[in-house]
Amino acid sequence: MTNVTFLNPEFFWLFLLLPAVIVWYFFKRNEEKPTLKISSLQGFKGTTSILPKLKPLLFVFRLLALSSLIIALARPRSVDVSNKSNSTNGIDIVIASDVSGSMLAKDLKPNRMEALKRVASDFVEERVNDRIGIVVYAAEAYTKTPVTSDKAVVLQAINDIKYDNVLQDGTGIGMGLATAVNRLKESKAKSKVIILMTDGVNNSGFLDPQTSAEIAADLGIKVYTIGIGTNGNAMFPYAIAPNGGFLFKMMPVQIDEKLMKQIAQKTGGKYFRAQDNTGLENIYKEINKLETTKIEELKFVNYDEKFRPFVWLAGLLLVIEIVLRNTIFRSFI
Repeated sequence: MTNVTFLNPEFFWLFLLLPAVIVWYFFKRNEEKPTLKISSLQGFKGTTSILPKLKPLLFVFRLLALSSLIIALARPRSVDVSNKSNSTNGIDIVIASDVSGSMLAKDLKPNRMEALKRVASDFVEERVNDRIGIVVYAAEAYTKTPVTSDKAVVLQAINDIKYDNVLQDGTGIGMGLATAVNRLKESKAKSKVIILMTDGVNNSGFLDPQTSAEIAADLGIKVYTIGIGTNGNAMFPYAIAPNGGFLFKMMPVQIDEKLMKQIAQKTGGKYFRAQDNTGLENIYKEINKLETTKIEELKFVNYDEKFRPFVWLAGLLLVIEIVLRNTIFRSFI
């Protein structure tokens, strides 16, 4: 039996009495045999019978019956527990990621974009009770996937993020933030959050980042901003090689940290700087702790009583013992 518990396990202490019963039987077993005193055995034909050797089975049946009763008294039962979780304070989250060419820089391994995708995927998998959407931006922005509770869709959208020529290269922080805000403006969630990531300065787009931040604040949307990139220089792509790959060279890292801090402060969020893979992982872990979802868990427990077969077994063994004692093993004395 699997998943079996005992309601009254204290009855198992009764098993300690069984050795005493066995000892008592060992010393009293000869008294159970009838005796007949006669002056001589001459004239009696000697026979051999297996019944006297089998008679101890009656005591074995009684021991087994007592053991079954003890187990039944302990109330064995299987337990089936099912949980139902209801999110009482769900969060809608939009991850707005910079996908400009500079995200291919190699100060994070193997590059900024791949490091971001891996960490963002881990973050999504941990937010099992929240809805998440993905926005990507360079000079322009678009929604990779709207806010959804389907984590498989979100994870696939993150996996598909890559640098291509679909968006004009550049960094339009205001465009990315505004698109993310647009995904959340109709949200009915009690908490709405944007995680805005960039590795550069705002140099594209027709929307001012400050204006986008003000709209987010008016709608009650909190923005966590992340600047990705090491301090100093990093290997940046600067041209395309004849084989279609990228050529890299050391270039200074420039992140408008002042702007990112202002956006976070204006919306009640927080600014982070990720200078390496570990730093980026820790940032997402901290955001995960800051934005907790209240969960109401209902637990349903179903018990299936298992003591009845042991009662029936004990009764059967006792009946067998009584029948055998009064038939096959019955003595005429």
